[in-house]
Amino acid sequence: MNFMEKEKSIGVFDSGIGGLTVVKRIASVLPKEDIIYFGDTARVPYGSKSNKTVIEYGIQDARFLISKNVKAIVVACNTVSSIALKEIRSNFNVPIIGVIKPGAHLAAKENKNGRIGVIGTRSTVNNKAYSNEIRKIDQYIEVFEKECPLFVPLAEEGWIKHKATYDIAEEYLKDLRELKIDTLVLGCTHYPILSEVIQDVIGKSIKLIDSGIAAAEEVKNELDRVGLCTNKNSLGNQEFFVSDIPTKFKEVAQLFLGREINSVQKVELESLTS
Repeated sequence: MNFMEKEKSIGVFDSGIGGLTVVKRIASVLPKEDIIYFGDTARVPYGSKSNKTVIEYGIQDARFLISKNVKAIVVACNTVSSIALKEIRSNFNVPIIGVIKPGAHLAAKENKNGRIGVIGTRSTVNNKAYSNEIRKIDQYIEVFEKECPLFVPLAEEGWIKHKATYDIAEEYLKDLRELKIDTLVLGCTHYPILSEVIQDVIGKSIKLIDSGIAAAEEVKNELDRVGLCTNKNSLGNQEFFVSDIPTKFKEVAQLFLGREINSVQKVELESLTS
């Protein structure tokens, strides 16, 4: 493996800034790797878009990261992972890692009573992405999926412990609580930011599954497999790009990453679509 290939960055993209939770997990597992993040904040959310549009956006997002000379791409968006992974892989010759399969495997591993809940965007739930993947692992596990679209704007606004967030969580999660699940998949990368609220509402005994944690391990395994892990001894750098800069981006990014970020660069939407 060419030395220069190993020293390229890992690319990560999401429809907004929720994928920063995955960046945080990857940096924890692979602290020496450089990471380039792209958040399509001008077109968030993807969860309400048609499958055709999600595929189109996903390919554009990946193409932007390829233009930055990355060695692998992490699709940190559950919606894109559930709909467009095959198409993205067919367009680009680097490892492409999604979040659905790793998250499903972790959920099946942690589940004890054969009843798993999944919360996600409309697209992820309607495509039964987690249900299908979990049943490939164990056909006897019952999977109950629930769309929770308002969690994304609440996370993007930084309403981490707001009363409205608790009220909406209660409305969304009460049915799953009554179904006696013992495992709940956070099927959107925004949702870990709201995990304290979700845990309070669903119940302390329910195991929350963060797909970002599982995806980070998958990235490590894949880079090991293809011989692309960096040889550096220093901590990796991180670069952040967005298609639109929300007023509260840095503030919310700090919540997602657990630290401040110095620079966010804006990418013109025209350059993605041309």
